[in-house]
Amino acid sequence: MLEFYLLLVPLFRAHGALLYATEGQNVTLPCFYASNVNHLVWYKQVPGEQPRIISYFYKHLPKHNGFHNHFKNNKRFSVHSGEGFYHLNISNVLDWDSAMYYCGKTNVAFTEFDNGTYLVLKERRGSFLQQPASASVEPGGSVNLTCTVHAGSSDTDHSVYWFRKDSANSHLGTLYIHTGSSSQRAQPPESPAQSCVYSLSKRNVSLSDAGTYYCAVASCGQILFGKGTRLNVGENQGVPVLMLCVAAALLVSVILNIILISIHCKTARRKYHHSGACK
Repeated sequence: MLEFYLLLVPLFRAHGALLYATEGQNVTLPCFYASNVNHLVWYKQVPGEQPRIISYFYKHLPKHNGFHNHFKNNKRFSVHSGEGFYHLNISNVLDWDSAMYYCGKTNVAFTEFDNGTYLVLKERRGSFLQQPASASVEPGGSVNLTCTVHAGSSDTDHSVYWFRKDSANSHLGTLYIHTGSSSQRAQPPESPAQSCVYSLSKRNVSLSDAGTYYCAVASCGQILFGKGTRLNVGENQGVPVLMLCVAAALLVSVILNIILISIHCKTARRKYHHSGACK
């Protein structure tokens, strides 16, 4: 029996853009700021965990700029700063670098956060995640979006997150969460590896539910991110109807052409016989 939990997590709003990378690649996460900003901070947040400070930047106190806690000794992390920008560089990307990264900007009155960048590894070792490329449903109907996690171990608990991305913008949308206990095991418990299937059920679907749904699975500080399932609402019947209309029009056109050719042939024969009789 699947149990599904719908939660809104204030600390992980997931309004950022996706940045895909392969293991060992170097990436740069951008951060631009206005002239009234005097303090900047880079944060890393793994789903289900508190944000962690990576680095801090004081515009007027350059000697106090640096990295926080264990990021101090991590040579893979560096920043590139200048007038109006404070970019975060990550070299030799590893599994546990996959997370949401935010740039916080503080002026005298308040702190603002950018939309964030979700760093996703395209190729993972040991475990991988699969999602159907697309799904279709009529308005008012129901649909189950599935996410299959192929894990290298049978005793791993997963935290599963669902994001919806509207076609109208480039940002991730609402965050859905359900726990590892709601999965369906696809292989026997004694198997050294297993596949867990997670499902996001949507009822009374409307046109506003259309979009791409991404599945993300967090386990042991690492994240697997799906390629997304495109949910089409009311579009699955549109193409067949159009095709039927075009086929009907072609059929009518062929019939009319046959009739016209037949009439033309009969008229030509009559003229031929009439002209032959006159001779």
